[in-house]
Amino acid sequence: MTREIKICGLSTPETVAAAVKAGASHVGFVHFEPSPRHVSLKEAASLRADLPGGVKAVLLLVNADIETTATAVELVRPDVIQFHGSETPEWIALVREKTGVEAWRAIGVRSAETLSKSARYRGAVDRLLFDAPPPEASALPGGNGVGFDWRLLASHDHAVSWGLAGGLDPDNVAEAIRATGAPLVDASSGLESAPGVKDPARIAAFCEAARTAG
Repeated sequence: MTREIKICGLSTPETVAAAVKAGASHVGFVHFEPSPRHVSLKEAASLRADLPGGVKAVLLLVNADIETTATAVELVRPDVIQFHGSETPEWIALVREKTGVEAWRAIGVRSAETLSKSARYRGAVDRLLFDAPPPEASALPGGNGVGFDWRLLASHDHAVSWGLAGGLDPDNVAEAIRATGAPLVDASSGLESAPGVKDPARIAAFCEAARTAG
């Protein structure tokens, strides 16, 4: 199996280039103003335009309305939309049908019950991204640098293609892969020198660790 690697929260041409050079299969752009990784749709479109073939652009949206979503698809032309708010299966399925863009849904995993309930997205999304739930004090649905109990995924019968996020960094990604068998791993804050500032050396180290794990 070729493991896929997503580097999320990129905001500069230099860090996009670093992710591509390191072998990332996906790069993520966050369009959510409260996030320190926020980029405008114009900025996301510019960063996306420089991607080589074979590397997919993921645009992260949080409870975006119809107009914002339509404008985002038109301007950025993402390969994937990652829904990271409280979007319903029905809403995601509608966006997917109307745009033809691959759809991912991030799920904050609190318990085995969360995993069971995630089956309701079957047929509505192309991939579920299992993430840590946000801390109560955080205004961000993701990118908080916290993890969850990977053992919950070890025996889960996945009904939908999936990936793993939440507190991943160069030091723990191999362990996470061995514990879960994740076909895709996704990192953001664990690759930063400061909130929103990606470190090219950490990007390279993460990709190398993920590629050679287990």
